[in-house]
Amino acid sequence: MITLKASHRLRERPLWAERPREVMEEIANLVPLYGGITHERLEKGGVQWPCPRPDHPGTKILHVGRLARGRGRLIPAEYRPPAEQPDEEYPYTLTTERILFHWHTGTMSRRSRTLTGQLDRPYVEINPKDAERLGIRDGDRVRVRSRRGEITLEALVTEGIGEGVVFIPFHFSEAAANVLTDPALDPRAKIPEYKACAVALERAEG
Repeated sequence: MITLKASHRLRERPLWAERPREVMEEIANLVPLYGGITHERLEKGGVQWPCPRPDHPGTKILHVGRLARGRGRLIPAEYRPPAEQPDEEYPYTLTTERILFHWHTGTMSRRSRTLTGQLDRPYVEINPKDAERLGIRDGDRVRVRSRRGEITLEALVTEGIGEGVVFIPFHFSEAAANVLTDPALDPRAKIPEYKACAVALERAEG
């Protein structure tokens, strides 16, 4: 392990600028897949893991003809429904995801005119049957509410989303989908349940 000690020298220059070689050595010592990857080798060119030994050339393609470990290892998992189910007050299931042109919260991809030229506005996908029941037309402003908050954004009426489900991409801070989502944790992975929660929709006036 690298032991950090306060010194005038370290205060003048950040640790990462002093010791990248030692960091790589520690990774190689602790992780067998990186055992043959050294700072010196990386200075000469890329090395792809697994690379278990200094004389190993690296692995350009991980799986050729079969899985690297032989047969795949499959572990069954019992299905558990989302923690929050639709009900009379919040009758729709919201799911969130990324889209082709943007990355996560858009702080980088939305700086690109090429990408924002493809799409630069938040929207909610609604099935035509749900939209008809709610009196919502394509392009209308729609208010989406959950037990945690609400956002307003444009409706995209499409057969691409199932009845009873709505979809919102999470790249747009002006209509941040995670204002709505459920922070309940998966009992095994301990990951927040951002991909399913119950919401209500209504046409936004004005």
